[in-house]
Amino acid sequence: MTDVRELAAAELEAVLRFYADAGVDCMLDDAPVDRFAEHLARREVRPGISAASGPDTASAQPVRTEARPSQAAARQPGTQIDRAGATTPTADRMDITAIPDENAVLDARAAAAEAQTLEDLRGAIAAFEGCNLRHSAKSVVFADGNPKADIMFVGEAPGREEDIQGLPFVGRAGQLFDRMLAAIDLDRTNVYITNMLPWRPPGNRNPTAHEIELCRPFVERHIVLAAPRMIVFLGNIANKALMNTNKGILSMRGTWGEYDLGDRTIPAMPTLHPAYLLRNPAHKRLAWQDLLAIRLKLSDLP
Repeated sequence: MTDVRELAAAELEAVLRFYADAGVDCMLDDAPVDRFAEHLARREVRPGISAASGPDTASAQPVRTEARPSQAAARQPGTQIDRAGATTPTADRMDITAIPDENAVLDARAAAAEAQTLEDLRGAIAAFEGCNLRHSAKSVVFADGNPKADIMFVGEAPGREEDIQGLPFVGRAGQLFDRMLAAIDLDRTNVYITNMLPWRPPGNRNPTAHEIELCRPFVERHIVLAAPRMIVFLGNIANKALMNTNKGILSMRGTWGEYDLGDRTIPAMPTLHPAYLLRNPAHKRLAWQDLLAIRLKLSDLP
């Protein structure tokens, strides 16, 4: 393996760009792991067979194998796996991930229900240990904009820039979102913005069904505490989870429904996520139709 110190500046930049394009933006271990050395170690002669033994000798002797520690063993508190595959104790490394279960969902519901203000809810999310996404994310991405605004937007999950800055919709999709708002005379002073998930999934992957279910109580309580007069769901994930539907966003976008706040219902519309529009610019015309409908509905609010 080439030592990184031997790379020229241009080569190093090319390697880093490759990693960034592949979604690698953080290190999982304090020291690099030489996977080539691991592979060679696995090919070494097994214990109990002499290196000088020929085929006849080897076939005449029972082959003894040593149980190799699993990858899970490396993640147990107080242990790690070295490059040769041996498990060794460590005093300064501890696994902080959890195995989500039904109790974690119940804990999320209880923590969300206890929040009486938006600041209470922010604190409850920051303290919640039941979702493993929090351990790979840098920030809790709670909300942005005006919490007293008439309209609330709910997106899907933070991306890389959102995770770094701790605010929703600040990356490329966020810049497009700001332009979409400006097109109907809105900005972040008169809208409120959050996401279905407050933590970034690693590599910007789609969240799992269990992760969505874990975070659902928090975003539902978020909507109740913000008490908007209308709500817009950006993308499939938020729309399917909060409108309890299996229909795709393209079949539902631009259609007004109702969201139940408990004591009342408010108009709700799903529309295309700005990140989707970056990948499919031809569908911006559909989003523009939805934006016009949103502007009209806002104007009709008493």
